[in-house]
Amino acid sequence: MIAIDTNILVYAHREDSPWHGEALEWVTHLANSGNPWAITWASVHEFLAIVTHPKIYNPPTPLATALDSMRAWMESPGLRLLGEGSGYYEILSKQATKGKIKGSRIHDARIASVCIHHGVKKLWTADRDFSAFPDLSCENPLV
Repeated sequence: MIAIDTNILVYAHREDSPWHGEALEWVTHLANSGNPWAITWASVHEFLAIVTHPKIYNPPTPLATALDSMRAWMESPGLRLLGEGSGYYEILSKQATKGKIKGSRIHDARIASVCIHHGVKKLWTADRDFSAFPDLSCENPLV
């Protein structure tokens, strides 16, 4: 199963992103493939926070539009929304320790750990910081 990180979702959503076309194509292909794919709840929250933030985008995406975009992805029959569960904390502890993670990078450790916890085989991300988690295969589909 492939999971999609926040940045790929943002690029797919924001038409002003230089990677919009490619990201939208990849996400649409995955959503329409009929195969299981995933988004972590943490990425749902980050997506909404980023695209609606007026200091990040001018103009920001209206909340209703951002919610509609996320809802459209959620209608994909193969989508699995992933969150923490029993045993997650042990994985988070291991990933944070192995990656020497601290500060705000704990958010990446959370996403990586949730993916590992649910058996995700690959995380699509444009964030190189995920290389700190060798137990999770990461790929940037935009390059």
